[in-house]
Amino acid sequence: METGGEGTGSEEAVGVLEKGEEGEGAVEGGDGVVEGEGGETTEKTALLETSAVDEPRLSSSSEKASSTEETAAAGEQGRPSTSSNTEISSESFDLRPYSLPSVRELFRVLVSFLDPHDRRHPDQMRVMALRIIHVALEVAGPSIARHPALAAIAEDQLCCYLFQLVRSDNMAVLQEALIVASTLLSTCRHVLKLQQELYLSYLVACLHPAVEIPREPGIDPSLYSGIPQSPKLVKPPPSQQGSGRSTPVPVKDRQKLGLEGGARKPDARQAMVENIGVLARMPTFMVDLFVNYDCDEDRADLCEDMIGLLSRNALPDSATWSTTSVPPLCLDALLRFIQYIAERLDQTPETEGYPDPEVLREKRRRKKLIIKGANKFNENPKGGLAYLQEKGIIADAKDPVCVAKFLSGTTRVNKKQLGEFLTKRGNEAILDAFMDQFDFSGKRADEALRMMLGTFRLPGEAPLIERVVVSFSEKYFKSEPEGIADQDSVYVLSYAIIMLNTDQHNPTIKKEARMNEAAFARNLRGVNGGKDFPPEYIHDIFHAISTNEIILPSEHDNKHAFDYAWKELLLKSDSAGPLVLCDTNIYDADMFATTWNAIVSCLFFVFMSATDDTVYARVITGFDECARIATKYGNSEALDEIVYRLGYISTLSSEGGSNTTLNTEVQVGENSVMVSELAVKFGRDVRPQLATLVLFRVVTGSEPVIKKSWKHIIRIWLNLFVNSLIPPFFSTEADKLSLPPIPLQPPSQVIDRGAKQNETGFFSAFTSYISSYAADDPPEPSDEELESTLCTVDCVNQCHMGDVFANVSSLPSHNLEALVDSLLAQIPEDNGSTVITVKAENIPPSGTNGQKPRQTTAVYDPGLVYILEFCTVLALRDETTIEVLGKRVVEAIQEILRDVPRYHPVLIERATFYLFNLLQASYDFDYVRVPILLHTVSSFPKDTLIKTSGLVLRGLKLCIEKPCPLRNEMMTSPDFWVILQTLATNPDSAEAVFEILEKGVINSNPSAIMADNYEASLSLLNEYASMASVGAVAEQQNDRKVKGRKFIAKKLEKPSDNKVVERGVRALEGIYKLTSRIPGLMSQSHLESREAWSAYWLPVFQALTTQCTNPCREIRHLAFSSLQRTLLSPDLTSQEEHDEWTAIFGEVLFPLILRLLKPEVFSSDRDGMSETRVQAASLLSKVFLQYLVMLSEWEGLLGLWVRIIEIMDRLMNSGQGDSLEEAVPENLKNVLLIMASNGYLVPPSKNPEREELWNETWKRIDRFLPGLRADLALDVPEEVVPAARGEQQVVQPQGEEGKVEGAAA
Repeated sequence: METGGEGTGSEEAVGVLEKGEEGEGAVEGGDGVVEGEGGETTEKTALLETSAVDEPRLSSSSEKASSTEETAAAGEQGRPSTSSNTEISSESFDLRPYSLPSVRELFRVLVSFLDPHDRRHPDQMRVMALRIIHVALEVAGPSIARHPALAAIAEDQLCCYLFQLVRSDNMAVLQEALIVASTLLSTCRHVLKLQQELYLSYLVACLHPAVEIPREPGIDPSLYSGIPQSPKLVKPPPSQQGSGRSTPVPVKDRQKLGLEGGARKPDARQAMVENIGVLARMPTFMVDLFVNYDCDEDRADLCEDMIGLLSRNALPDSATWSTTSVPPLCLDALLRFIQYIAERLDQTPETEGYPDPEVLREKRRRKKLIIKGANKFNENPKGGLAYLQEKGIIADAKDPVCVAKFLSGTTRVNKKQLGEFLTKRGNEAILDAFMDQFDFSGKRADEALRMMLGTFRLPGEAPLIERVVVSFSEKYFKSEPEGIADQDSVYVLSYAIIMLNTDQHNPTIKKEARMNEAAFARNLRGVNGGKDFPPEYIHDIFHAISTNEIILPSEHDNKHAFDYAWKELLLKSDSAGPLVLCDTNIYDADMFATTWNAIVSCLFFVFMSATDDTVYARVITGFDECARIATKYGNSEALDEIVYRLGYISTLSSEGGSNTTLNTEVQVGENSVMVSELAVKFGRDVRPQLATLVLFRVVTGSEPVIKKSWKHIIRIWLNLFVNSLIPPFFSTEADKLSLPPIPLQPPSQVIDRGAKQNETGFFSAFTSYISSYAADDPPEPSDEELESTLCTVDCVNQCHMGDVFANVSSLPSHNLEALVDSLLAQIPEDNGSTVITVKAENIPPSGTNGQKPRQTTAVYDPGLVYILEFCTVLALRDETTIEVLGKRVVEAIQEILRDVPRYHPVLIERATFYLFNLLQASYDFDYVRVPILLHTVSSFPKDTLIKTSGLVLRGLKLCIEKPCPLRNEMMTSPDFWVILQTLATNPDSAEAVFEILEKGVINSNPSAIMADNYEASLSLLNEYASMASVGAVAEQQNDRKVKGRKFIAKKLEKPSDNKVVERGVRALEGIYKLTSRIPGLMSQSHLESREAWSAYWLPVFQALTTQCTNPCREIRHLAFSSLQRTLLSPDLTSQEEHDEWTAIFGEVLFPLILRLLKPEVFSSDRDGMSETRVQAASLLSKVFLQYLVMLSEWEGLLGLWVRIIEIMDRLMNSGQGDSLEEAVPENLKNVLLIMASNGYLVPPSKNPEREELWNETWKRIDRFLPGLRADLALDVPEEVVPAARGEQQVVQPQGEEGKVEGAAA
């Protein structure tokens, strides 16, 4: 049977204790003893037989079964009943002193004095009896619970009278009744499960008024929304207004009866709160409530309601309807509840003999579903049943039996709605199945009808009533009632009883007009199968209806209501089972999860409204214990709310931040402190300081459990950081990035207090103020502001935030997700919230470059840098964190880099560096696309790229540091070289760019040079070599010093001492090293031979020839040497085809010599360029002779030779020095001799095939060296030939270079 807690005994609990001030003596339970009219007593034989037995007892209802029927019938008629049908002789009594029967009789008599309806006993006698009973319970309470004879009295009469006395307005009676009740529950509660529920439900209803919590200025109501406005077990007034009662009870009378719980005086409320406090002192009291009631589908949520009551009454405003002692009493009980859970945290869990927590958890889940389903049913029966079927509470919502079992087993559905549903057309099968749930055996017709109509509200329409009566008649007749002829007789009798009930109790009918017994009998004449019902049967029915109206139990307003509810309670005692005492901690996690919200909300409100240091200390302890419990049991939701509320109290977690423009640094000796608006305000108030201390005490060690509240902790860190109260990070993890500290706004002024200690007095202070005013500076901080700032510094130091950072750095990666998500959530969506503008001197050096700052609206937010750096540090911790956190951090940084103009260069610079670090660490996960990142950086505005160059280049260097696929992918990207090319011209970044170039090109092994980056790297090296032209200035200064003989006094400065020239030298060396990669690149390429030569050899030659005209002599000489080695390298002609390499003359050597002949080139270094021209002429000759044999087979030899002669002619006649006039003839003479000796330049008489070469040669030479032909005598007779042949033997294809050089020399 599916039922729910707040409806079964406790739903009527409030009214049960208060209903009926008139009537006869209270019904006594089935303990075998009832009070007769003359006060005489009888005893059951069974009880006497157990007088000497002292055995443990879990349930007290074992003796009541035989007398339950009689007691119930007597109670309905308002008469006392006897519980024994057997005469017991006086000889069977054992009334010896101290025997169990004597004790039982004494106990019974004392309890009888408590009957609130027995007017023979004054209140003084009741007080005396209560005190005696209290002593008995204190001394022997557990023993009373163990003896069935005594326990029966305690369960029935004692509780019945006691729970009625707690409504007394007599404070003496109330005080004693509460004391006895608390003692009784403390010692015997394991046999008083339903009685305890009834009693506590009444206290909750009386003490938890539905009064809205007053709003405190400056406190967000959502922060204390967890405090319940009303208990769950008391239904709100609207549902009671719709009960459909024919004689409704006015609100004033309902309050008087306790139905609203609002008529108790302040002193009475205080006494009740004290009573709850006594019970709450039992360490397991709340656990017992939670397990036995909150986890029972048929019982009320007593533990949750009790915590809600204490939380609501702990607020200061509860003193307005009680006394000033109530709030602290409730706060004590609440804190004690938390303290007991905290003390059990380290205990070993005891599970033997206790219900399985998982089973109880499932019961609570079902209970919630039943409550929700019942509420849906009350609004829409069809929808409610569908919901209950969906959730598995009802097996089949179309099965009438399943539906009927649920509806008859729960009291959570609205009685009126239930009546309408059962009588609705189409639900006849459900109505019949509902009737089948009753057992009418042995009951009179009015008793059966009363039982049925106690479960739902009978509709007012005649057709609907007829359906109910028809179904009832059929079911009742099947129970074979005595004296009933047939089903039709039941039908007529039922209608007559319903009409009699209306006639007797309708307030609109006058008394004299009401039906009497004779009229009732007359109406039923001849309807019992043609006969009359027995007169005594009619009499009993008439008397029962006239004295006790058939009505819903919740609508009773007299003693009969209590009698009825008490009878039902006793009947359910057996099925309810014993109360389990839970001296264990296995249920604490679930209990705390149910109650923490109300507790934390209450503590927050009390802390915010309190003014007493003692209250502060107690609440702080409560917060700390709640946090420990939440951490122990992994309750992230509770811990997050605790952190949120503490952060709110601390005032440091505000989103808006604080104004830092007036921050002032105060120095005293070597120590300094930053006085800020935040530090001064925080240091003046002890409440935020306490909250902050507790907050970080809570956070330390609880980092794995914290989820959503990281955002509040982060805001605190940010606010402290931007005000120079904490460093960026307390751990060494940030050192992995090797970054300078995150720049903050410099102070508006720096004040040295040490220098001003001797300047005291009014005049010095006045002068200081006037001077600061004149300079438009903020006034110097006062001593009070400085003291407040020091208090803030001390508080922050006491928080030991470094421990939190240390713990965070070692958290598992899945626990870091919440922290990183919270960090990234702090990134503003727009730029309107930034508050700090960094002064020029505070920007890292890479951002200045001696240029005027670009006018921009971008402002600098150090908090945003803090967030990104913190996320990056966490993500870079290890491979696991990269995998789990890397992607989200990368996406956040990329989002910022997509809108570069919006952000300050400092942020862009560091964000780019973070992204390169993440790229390097997460390359295997492909979170960062290399081409996209490089293109993004290369697309920065040029001034932004220059300002951010420092860390951008560090990031690039990091990624290409080691040979790996990442280095290859980066160095083959065109955007990579665009970045380097852009930054190479910037003096501040040129060195860093060259280091990257060296690492990736010059000194890399294996080489990172490939076809895709060959030309770009060569171009950049060439540019660095060109930059070295600045060395010409030093060289020419040295020339002047030498001529003036000023070099003796000091050492001459070498051009390579200049870093720019040094880089140029290394760049040229790099260019020469590239030549070793050319054959491999050409073989790997799919280009044709000529195209490959133009793509790889030609750029090198062009770069070298460019530097051969560099004004710097050192660069020029090195370039010339490299060019010569390259031109004479065997790799140059390693291909079979030789058409391509012949371009070294037309595209390399000839253009070089022509540029050397230009006046502007010559004038760049007049003293050195003449020598370079001589070297160029010599190089031309050497190269021609080196490849003469191969050229002889080339059809273009004649044209090339003619072009060489013309170049020599131009050199000879340049008119810019005598050295060429000597060098050109000598070089030309050597070439002619070797050509002649090898048979290439011979007269036509010797080789007619060479005639054209011979004629063209002398034709041109004679123009500028007319005597050279005669000097060489190459066309003379035979005697010269041997010498020429000797020369011919010298010049061979192998080893030609050395011989040619010797000939040239």
